[in-house]
This record gives sequence, C-alpha cells and structure tokens, in this order.
Amino acid sequence: MSNNLPQTGFVRLPQILAVIPIGKSTWWAGIKTGKYPEPIKLGANTTVWKAEDIHALIKKLAASEVQ
Repeated sequence: MSNNLPQTGFVRLPQILAVIPIGKSTWWAGIKTGKYPEPIKLGANTTVWKAEDIHALIKKLAASEVQ
C-alpha cells in the first residue's frame, strides 16, 4: 500500500483518515479509549499527530487483521 505519510514529523487528521478508512468521530472516540495515539496541540486550531505514532498504529492494525 502506498501512502503519503511522511516517515517523521507531524501529520494532520485528513492525512491519517486518507490511509485509515474510518470517520472523524470514530477516530476521536478511539483516542478517548486509548486505541489511537494522543494528539499534540500546536495552536488553538492546529492538532497534529507524530508520523511515527501513526506508522506504528498502521502496523499494529495490519498485524491484528492477519490474526
């Protein structure tokens, strides 16, 4: 699978949802339950996630799919 996520740095929610096919409300609910990584607030209207955390999440989700 080819994705446009950088290997390092920060990514925004639209970039994440382009490779993890879920809705925004499901994503935020998953953060509340600890299933998805915590966001980082860079400003009042800017929320990001570490690209490394998202890559680790993708690997974890792929591994659980195989089982």
